[in-house]
Amino acid sequence: MNNTSQGGAIKGNKADGALMVDQGYMQPDTGQRTMQAYGDSKDGESAQVIIVAGEASADLYGSMLVRTVNGLAPDVNFCGIGGKKMERAGVRIFFSSAEMAVVGLTEIISKSGTIRKALRRLKALLKSDRPRLLILIDYPGFNLHLARHARRLGIPVLYYISPQVWAWRRNRVKKIARRVDRLAVILPFEKQFFRSTDLAVDYVGHPLMDTPLPVADKATMTVELGIREKRTIIGLLPGSRKEEICNLLPVMVESAELLKTKVPNLACVLPLAETIDRKLVTPYIEKTSVEIAIVPGDTYKALSVCSAAMVTSGTATLETAIMGVPMVVVYRASPLSYWVAKRVVKVPYISLVNLVGGKEVVRELIQDEVTSERLSEEVFRLLDDSKSREAMVGDLNEIRRDLGEGGATLRTARIALDMLGRKPAPPG
Repeated sequence: MNNTSQGGAIKGNKADGALMVDQGYMQPDTGQRTMQAYGDSKDGESAQVIIVAGEASADLYGSMLVRTVNGLAPDVNFCGIGGKKMERAGVRIFFSSAEMAVVGLTEIISKSGTIRKALRRLKALLKSDRPRLLILIDYPGFNLHLARHARRLGIPVLYYISPQVWAWRRNRVKKIARRVDRLAVILPFEKQFFRSTDLAVDYVGHPLMDTPLPVADKATMTVELGIREKRTIIGLLPGSRKEEICNLLPVMVESAELLKTKVPNLACVLPLAETIDRKLVTPYIEKTSVEIAIVPGDTYKALSVCSAAMVTSGTATLETAIMGVPMVVVYRASPLSYWVAKRVVKVPYISLVNLVGGKEVVRELIQDEVTSERLSEEVFRLLDDSKSREAMVGDLNEIRRDLGEGGATLRTARIALDMLGRKPAPPG
C-alpha cells in the first residue's frame, strides 16, 4: 500500500504520547521532563523539518530521532519519506520506504519510477515550503541528489548515518562535503574518511545501542512465542526487502530441514520486518516440517531465544551481535548486481559485524556459496563445536562494546536542534 499524503505544505503532526528523553534513551512521557527542554523558535513559529529514510533500519533510526527531538522540542514538525515506525512517531509520510527499499542494480531499475516520483515531490516541497532543516538517513543515491538541491536553496542538511564510502565509491567523500552541513556517523572507523575535508563530522555511536533489549528469561520468551519446550531454536533473518526474502528465505528453510535431521528438536523463529507482508513469507514456510514461529517487528525478541542464526547481510548482523547470538551471514543478489559489486566494493568483508570486528568473526557465504547444504553445515558447527561457539560469542561481546554505551539518538537530536538554532530553555 502506498502510504502517501497528498497535501502540499509541510504541517506535520504529533503522535499521541510523546516521549521524553533520559540519558539518550526514550522513556514514556510522564508529564515531567527528565532533562532540560529546548526553547521555542525565536520567531514563535514551529520548526519544519523534512526527513528521509529509504530503508527499514533507517525507518527505525528515524523514528527514534523524531521522538527524541520532540521530547526536547515538541513544536518541531516532521514530514518526508519513511515507514510505519516513523509514521507512528508523528512524521507525515509522503512516500513509504517499503516501496523504495532496494538491493542491487537490477532492483533499482525495477523501482526507478517510484524513486523518481518521490525525488520530484520532495524537490518541489523543498522549493515551495523551505523547511528549516533536511535530515537524510543513509540511502545515498537518492539522498545526495536531494542534498544538492537543498544546498542550492540554502536549506541546512544533516546527514545521519553516512553512506558507506569506506566500502565503495570513495569519491563520494568530496561530494558529501560539498552538499552536507553536518554529518553524524555511527561506526567507530567512519570519521577518519572525512579528515581531508572541512565537513563537520560527529561520531555519535550506534543507535541500535539505544534500543531496549528483552528482559524476560529465555523460557518465558519461548512460551510467549508459542514454541514448544525443550527446543533448539535457530533464527531465520532473511532481510527487510522483498528481493532478499525471495532470494534467501527458501534456502534458509531448506537448511533448517537439513539441520533437523541432525537436531530432531529443532525449531525456528523468523522476525518479520514491518516492510514485509506476512503473505510474502507464508508460501516458503507453510509446507516445511520444521516448526517456524513468525515474530512481527521484534528482532531482539526473536533472537533472545536463539542458539544460532542465519542472517542476511545488513543491520541485522549487528542486532544479532548485540544479542550475542552466533551466526552465519549470507548474501545473494542478481548476477548483474553481484558482478558490479565485485568490481567496486573495496572491503574484505560484506557483513558489518566483521567490518566492525576487523576480522572474520562470523562465516560469510556469498552468492553461489549460499546453498542449503553449506549453510546447514556452518550452523550445525556453531551448535556442535562448543569451542568455536564460545570464541564467536566472545568476539560478538567485544563488538557490542565497540558500538558504544548508547546515547547516539540523543546526540544526533541535539545536533539537529543546534542546526535549527534552538538552545536549551533556561530552568524555571
